[in-house]
Amino acid sequence: MITSRIADKLEGQYGVDAGLIFSLLEEAERRVFNEAAEEKVTAAVVIVADGSADKLLDAIELMEADWRDLLIAADLACADWPARLNDVFGEI
Repeated sequence: MITSRIADKLEGQYGVDAGLIFSLLEEAERRVFNEAAEEKVTAAVVIVADGSADKLLDAIELMEADWRDLLIAADLACADWPARLNDVFGEI
C-alpha cells in the first residue's frame, strides 16, 4: 500500500518518474498478494531500493520470491519495525 508518507518519499527520490514507480509497486503487490500489500512490505521495497531504479527492480523481485526476506533486508522483521518506518518516512 502506498501511503502518503511512502508517496512523499518516492516523489523525493524519483521525481517525475514517481508515477511509474507507483505503478510498478502496485502491480507487484497485486501479483504477490492479490491486493495492496501492507505498508510495511511496500516500505521495505522503498528502503531496499534507496532511490535506485535498478535496486527497486531487485527489491520487487525479492518481494515476489519471498516478502519475508525483503523485510529482513530492510530491517523491518523485528518487533520495533514501526519505529523504523517512522525514522525513514516520518511519523503518521
